[in-house]
Amino acid sequence: MTEPGSVSPSGFTFIGEDTLHQGFVISLARGEFETPDGERITRDIVHHPGAVAVVAIEDDAIVLVRQYRAALHTELLEIPAGRRDVDGEPPEATAVRELEEEVGLRPHAVEYLTGFHNSVGFCDEFVSVYLATSFEPVPVAHDGPEEAHMTVERWPFEEALAAVMDGRITDGKTVIGVLAAARRLGR
Repeated sequence: MTEPGSVSPSGFTFIGEDTLHQGFVISLARGEFETPDGERITRDIVHHPGAVAVVAIEDDAIVLVRQYRAALHTELLEIPAGRRDVDGEPPEATAVRELEEEVGLRPHAVEYLTGFHNSVGFCDEFVSVYLATSFEPVPVAHDGPEEAHMTVERWPFEEALAAVMDGRITDGKTVIGVLAAARRLGR
């Protein structure tokens, strides 16, 4: 959390914020700032605990989930992912846990690929993306109704990469994860 009075490198000063809504996953706040010119401005800010995503590659296929997303009222094809909702849990451990829960694979190791902010105009969510290539099967442990109804799909790596490039896959973490994995693997 940003401390009141802190000044950004570009000269904006954070005055403070008021929480407008505290939800199950996110909170909505109204932040007050002072511009370098001395003008006071307010901005709506969504606070999110952060998330992880895993590009799981098994036998040259990317493990994807097709999951209902209420905000879009449709299903999206995505890499396994989840929010950082266990206090003190390192992101690597969250990545392992989410992969186990969603697709029933325990990775022998995860490798950090990249991280990104999703929607910097209004949200502080940061997503850490990992690569996993060696697994052992474990029971799935879906969390919530969307996961209970998701399906697991395995797409050949090149087909998944083509789907990212031609717009069939539009989920941001999946686009970034597949491209980062392609770069890492020299594809």
